[in-house]
Amino acid sequence: MTQPPQPPNEPPQGGFGAPQDPPPGGFGEPTPPPSDPLAKPSAAPPTPPTGGYGTPPPPPPPGGYGTPQTPPPSGGYGAPQTPPPSGGYGAPQTPPPGQPPQNPAYGYPQAPPPGQPPAQPGYGFPQGPPPGQPGMPPQQGYGYPTAPMQPQYAGPQQGGGKKFTTQMQIIVAAAVAVVLIVGGGIFYASSDDGKQDEVSSAGPDGGGEGGEGKGGSGDGLAGGTEKAPSDTKSKVAFQLPQPKVTDTTVVAGSWATDKAYVKTGVNEIVGYDLDKGTKLWSIPLDGQLCAASRHMSKDYKTAIAFQDGKPSAKNKYPSCTQVAGLDLATGKLMWSKSVTSSSSGDDAVRFNEVTLSGETVAAGGTSGGAAFKLADGAELWKPKADANDCYDMGYGGGEALAVVRKCGSYDDPQLTIQPLNPDTGAPLSSYNMPAGVEYASIVSTKPLVVAADVGETAGDGSSISDFFSIDAATGKLIVKISADADKYAADCGSTEVEECTALAVGNNKIYLPTEDHEGGGEYGDTNEIVAFDLTTGKLVGGKADAGDRYSLTPLRMDGSNVIAYKRPPYDKGGQIVSINGSTFEQTVLMVNPDDKSVHDAETSFSINYAEFIYEKGRLFISEQMLSKPSNSSLDDKQYLVVSFGTG
Repeated sequence: MTQPPQPPNEPPQGGFGAPQDPPPGGFGEPTPPPSDPLAKPSAAPPTPPTGGYGTPPPPPPPGGYGTPQTPPPSGGYGAPQTPPPSGGYGAPQTPPPGQPPQNPAYGYPQAPPPGQPPAQPGYGFPQGPPPGQPGMPPQQGYGYPTAPMQPQYAGPQQGGGKKFTTQMQIIVAAAVAVVLIVGGGIFYASSDDGKQDEVSSAGPDGGGEGGEGKGGSGDGLAGGTEKAPSDTKSKVAFQLPQPKVTDTTVVAGSWATDKAYVKTGVNEIVGYDLDKGTKLWSIPLDGQLCAASRHMSKDYKTAIAFQDGKPSAKNKYPSCTQVAGLDLATGKLMWSKSVTSSSSGDDAVRFNEVTLSGETVAAGGTSGGAAFKLADGAELWKPKADANDCYDMGYGGGEALAVVRKCGSYDDPQLTIQPLNPDTGAPLSSYNMPAGVEYASIVSTKPLVVAADVGETAGDGSSISDFFSIDAATGKLIVKISADADKYAADCGSTEVEECTALAVGNNKIYLPTEDHEGGGEYGDTNEIVAFDLTTGKLVGGKADAGDRYSLTPLRMDGSNVIAYKRPPYDKGGQIVSINGSTFEQTVLMVNPDDKSVHDAETSFSINYAEFIYEKGRLFISEQMLSKPSNSSLDDKQYLVVSFGTG
């Protein structure tokens, strides 16, 4: 994953990312059908031997290794198998009479040779089914962590969308006269006791248990406020074209109130009618926005940071020195101001980000930080300078306020996570991140969850190798959760502190999407949403399946439920689903049109770099950064916002 383009006046610090033009043919979708332009390529991990590490290999087939085996009469190895009554797809199959046992799928245990005791399950193997439950547990979600006793799926194959069949494997084995090699697997896990919560299947078309256009089981879920309408089929509410820009322009910031959808424009903040997209009001700014809080107060107030002027011959790159409070209910700029820091003399502090917690606005940057009262902009506090060259990198807001504080030298940094008193800025506790960590992201402030790339092992631009669950009262680490970047698709790929996407925290769990992997159909990938317990660090039982050719991304919590977006295949519209935070049962809230022009507009936004807001039957998707159109894209329709509604 590459970093998005940077604003011309700022050093390369990550920040809001712009959508990238997909390469010809899309990302990873085989032909036919056309590819999903938003899918991220996933790397296949090293291939363990058949049966998993630590499991005795099966005896050679008659005739020795390399001898082609006779396929079963039902169509040969690799033909679709009829699922057994108690196991479903993914469970071990009973071989036809007279045939030797088929090598089990990668990740399933094999029977020991005659006369030998059963071996301990190898790395990646599942536990047996719980007492009283027949057969193998349902096939587990892609992307579970590298903890022992975990079942697996085979990862997506390179160079095409069809599965690498067993017949093909036998041919390879015969050619090289070695043990049969199965395509690289990605690890999964169940809860430690082997139990699995029952979850509904999204079905082959991703329509959920109720199918497309239905609300699934029940009119909404008791755990949240979002209700499933009687008809989930949506219509396009409005589409706003991108404004013309001559340089890279940050347009991050979008909010939905009870009366308006509010979006950053060029040197302004604009309120639009929720259903029609007509302009209701505009807040002009002296310069372009450079940071926006993702939080609002209950009466629809929020905070932004913007540049101290527009580009000119004398000042081509204005600085991001202005912090402001906005009233989104009335469309008014309540206040704006700049501050100086003790380390910068009379120079105004340049801010990189801004957040909101309760009535406190906190803005941070490499040259200093400050906190203000939301109502009137009164300065509350500034971080104190010390002899260790410490500064506040940035703040996480929401239900509480926390800071990532950096001390030490460039070559030997020390990051500290501190929950703060919002009124005074006094730290309530401190937790030192592991040595060598250069950046950390605050995922949640209550509970306190931090993400970091420890040892720069993520390798995919997500900046996540581990999540840290921290006791805010004592500053002690509760648990560290390893989240292999090859398996999980959450993203904190920015130097900003509060920029993580594609995850949600609630119910003392963190919900993560897995990376896309090969689905059950002939073409197309899929993924799941899984959850880790923030006290034990272990995966909880259950998963939410996207369904073949769809991909699930968590957007936010709704009470105890997770609101998620289903990225669609080439011939379908996207969906919004509500996922029960305990059972992972899905309820469909919205199904977007599959008309090609509408589909193209919806999928023109990157799942990692666009802003997705779903509120009360309305979905708003918007860009966070604009670039000067290239010659090749002048004829393409480019949108600032697309909106859907179920009426």
